[in-house]
Amino acid sequence: MASKIAILHYSVAPVVGGVESVIQAHAPLMLKAGKQVSLFAGRGEQKALPEGTLFKLIPQMDSQHPLIARASLELEQGRVPAEFEDLAASLERRLEPALAPFEHVIAHNLFTTHFNLPLTIALCRLLDKGSLHGFIAWCHDISWTSPTSRSKVHSGFPWDSLRTYRPDIMYVTVSQARQNELAGLLDVPLERIKVIYNGVEPNTLLGLSSEGEELLNRLGWWQSDLVLLLPVRVTRAKKIEFAFQVVAALKTHRSRPLLVVTGPPDPHVPSSMDYFRSLQDLRRRLQIEKETRFVYDAGPEIGEPFIISAQLVGELYRVSDALLMPSDHEGFGMPVLEAGLTGLPVFSSLFPSSHEIGGKDVFTFAESDSPEKVAGLIESWAASSPVHRFRRRVRQGYTWQALFDRDILPLLNGHGGGMD
Repeated sequence: MASKIAILHYSVAPVVGGVESVIQAHAPLMLKAGKQVSLFAGRGEQKALPEGTLFKLIPQMDSQHPLIARASLELEQGRVPAEFEDLAASLERRLEPALAPFEHVIAHNLFTTHFNLPLTIALCRLLDKGSLHGFIAWCHDISWTSPTSRSKVHSGFPWDSLRTYRPDIMYVTVSQARQNELAGLLDVPLERIKVIYNGVEPNTLLGLSSEGEELLNRLGWWQSDLVLLLPVRVTRAKKIEFAFQVVAALKTHRSRPLLVVTGPPDPHVPSSMDYFRSLQDLRRRLQIEKETRFVYDAGPEIGEPFIISAQLVGELYRVSDALLMPSDHEGFGMPVLEAGLTGLPVFSSLFPSSHEIGGKDVFTFAESDSPEKVAGLIESWAASSPVHRFRRRVRQGYTWQALFDRDILPLLNGHGGGMD
């Protein structure tokens, strides 16, 4: 049976906020991994949440609930309101049966921020009773160390609950800076607090279609160190064999280059298909079959030709690192202009669009230059470009999927309710 995960916060979507957006990213990844996910909050709407999640509205979890907001005003002045115990007890009664079935309870900011202290105390009491399992405090912000919130927390009960370490909680922060702050506040070693960074959603950010996402998965885009785009049909004039030799040379310096050829051979021209088969043989001999990919044979159905639209080619421009065009000749060379508009560095042989329009703003090479020399030109650019280095680092390690696979899923599969 799938494990059940409860995610708690003051509010969830459609409320706009940083923590809300993180929850929106985490929940579908957990669902995809086979978990059952329920969200508990004081504000939010089921229709705004990822499909497959369950939503439990508990109004007094909202930091802006009238009773909570009134109590918070007094608490910020250092006074514990008379109704505090009733508010905490009410939340404890609501949450205890609701959270009991869950293998993991993830509370975002509830153990480090002061915006609903009755809720924090209710959860502390449920932990004291052993009613909550696999509890994770996900700490984005910390009131006790915040320049804007420090004056709103005070010594004693209930504020001390935000700076008291509990061994029955797994603490997670979103940066090393926050880890240092929280470790100092709780007076524990750094290793008691795990760092899991926030991530990015490339499909949304890069405008990828579902077809584009699936294609990139099949091509091995996410793991690649350097993605070169060759947006041409498979004809001898394009000198694709030279591009393959460049990739083979790059592979001696980089473990995972990737060259993507977007166009198909002409199935009605025997010489075109012969050339395509010779390229397949060449990449086998060069041992670069994973590093050189034809979109034509990378479709969802094995053995079926795959020809993509101009829109999908545009997606490949947006996700590639550079354009490689070693053509023997071109009447013009449209891909150079397309690369310019999409911000790709261009590595090109000399033809009109590269030297007449691109000029000094593109990297050109002569027909007599060796594949090793061109590979060196590309490698030199890649090594010296902070934009490329950072983009590669984010692509490989800081997409939400990469972070989930590396850090979040092991936490959910291995955490047993504490770090002791």
